[in-house]
Amino acid sequence: MRAKEIYLDNGASTKVDPEVIKAMLPYFDKEYGNASSLHVLGVNAKNALDKARKIIAESINAKPDEIIFTSGGTESDNSAIKGVAFAGKEKGNHIITTKIEHKAILNPCKWLESQGFNITCLSVNKDGFVDVKKLEDAITNETILVSIMHGNSEIGTIQNLEELGKVCKKHNVYFHTDACQSYTKTEIDVEKQNLDLVTINSHKIHGPKGVGALYVRKGTKIIPLLHGGDHEFKLRASTENISGIVGFAEAVKLADKKHIKRITELRDKLIEGALKIPYTKLNGPKGDKRLCNNANFSFKGIEGEGLIGYLDMEGICSSTGSACSEKSLEPSYVLKAIGSLRLTLSRFNTEKEIEHVLKVLPGIVKNLRKMSPLWKG
Repeated sequence: MRAKEIYLDNGASTKVDPEVIKAMLPYFDKEYGNASSLHVLGVNAKNALDKARKIIAESINAKPDEIIFTSGGTESDNSAIKGVAFAGKEKGNHIITTKIEHKAILNPCKWLESQGFNITCLSVNKDGFVDVKKLEDAITNETILVSIMHGNSEIGTIQNLEELGKVCKKHNVYFHTDACQSYTKTEIDVEKQNLDLVTINSHKIHGPKGVGALYVRKGTKIIPLLHGGDHEFKLRASTENISGIVGFAEAVKLADKKHIKRITELRDKLIEGALKIPYTKLNGPKGDKRLCNNANFSFKGIEGEGLIGYLDMEGICSSTGSACSEKSLEPSYVLKAIGSLRLTLSRFNTEKEIEHVLKVLPGIVKNLRKMSPLWKG
């Protein structure tokens, strides 16, 4: 019989907060108007849209008309990368990113190569950090965009956006960051960090799936990915998902620094306990340079997929890395780049749950090593 579920795959998606669901419900059956309609239901929907846009803008020190609602992180990333690339062709055709980006960045960049663009993928150090000097050295007169993820989805590395942003601003190059994992967990300030484009989404912060946003600094040259009506300041044609957007904004309102402190404490307890298992390595940095909810381990002599299966039988939901590529048995391209069991927490996890994980994990690792042809310990 499967044990009571312990959900530690919050880097893939989070539970929708009951308060978020409550905020969304009226927009399904009472306030169901189209925000572009002129009647009262349309006006009510437009007011809800404007209110949500203001909440999200304020959370990153942006202006409301710089927030473009999308269907999620992948669309926002594609819009930023492709939109700036084709809008900036007169200046150049060079884009810089890193080897440890989400595939929603790497695959659009790969596609852009087939369209004649030049892509530079920067290496990172053993903890996943980008060298600021290497970024500056990579910029040329043809560079139009730098895209570097804020909080890495697999190993939790938090890049120093302020330093990286200064370099981009100095060379008059647009700076984009995918902040889906870091949003509401650590500071994002588009002015302080010199950010021109920021990708955020809802389902990583206890909001609904299928809604996200792209911050686009006013004056940024970008063409829309979708063409149709004049929605979202003519940058994203499609009827707005009002219920989802309302839920997204409610999730932002509910995010609180006290949650971050508690999640960090649970993360550190988890890391400390797991590292007591012999021949175990923490992937990524320690302390405040790591996402508060991320713990990623390598256990010598065993493969991640077997570990996930045995943890699942104990009712523990985990992952080997990004859920977007989970079905592939290839080693994570992120972990290859720095040279794996991912446990990601949320404010709904408890200390008792972490203690249970630490109770069963050593035995699972020991048993898997006994069966593994890779283990010579």
